[in-house]
Amino acid sequence: MKLDVQTLDAKKAGSVDLPDDVFALKPRTDILHRMVTYQLAKRRAGTHKTKGRSEIAGTTKKMYKQKGTGGARHGNKKVPQFRGGGKAFGPVVRDHAHGLTKKVRALALRHALSTKAQAGSIIVLDEAKLPEPKTKVVKDAFAKLGITSTLIVDGAELDDNFALAARNIPHTDVLPIQGINVYDVLRRDTLVLTKSALEALEARFA
Repeated sequence: MKLDVQTLDAKKAGSVDLPDDVFALKPRTDILHRMVTYQLAKRRAGTHKTKGRSEIAGTTKKMYKQKGTGGARHGNKKVPQFRGGGKAFGPVVRDHAHGLTKKVRALALRHALSTKAQAGSIIVLDEAKLPEPKTKVVKDAFAKLGITSTLIVDGAELDDNFALAARNIPHTDVLPIQGINVYDVLRRDTLVLTKSALEALEARFA
């Protein structure tokens, strides 16, 4: 697949060939779903917690005598059926992450990139650099390129001026190539790759 390389001024700056083994796969929603679920589960803090009856502060004295009251038998007031008692089977602090093999994770990224390629939602930029961090400059560039919701992936090092200017724009993410991931690729309408990012992707999947 061949795409035009554009500048921030929406001018043509050559063309590139996208490798078919990365950008021309038939997208599999099952693999993409597994990867997104894996990523979101890994992000969960897992810090939700309720106190069980053994963690409630209170006396363990028996409430009243076993027989002769006409009521049910009870021990202390820390049991779940009383107000202020412990929670039965409540959530505990835990890690929600689950495993997914390295090959499946790599394949999921290829399918995510192929999804964007087949939808015609990939733009290749010559470079993502600015002489000064001006948000208005980036907004004007996005308007020329027809971008409203985007993930911009640059090389190993981000241009500080561009990153600072773009972070004020809603629905815009800027990542270095090592941070590219399936969830962020799919959640934005347009994927913008710089030439250095594209070279790094080709080297990664070579």
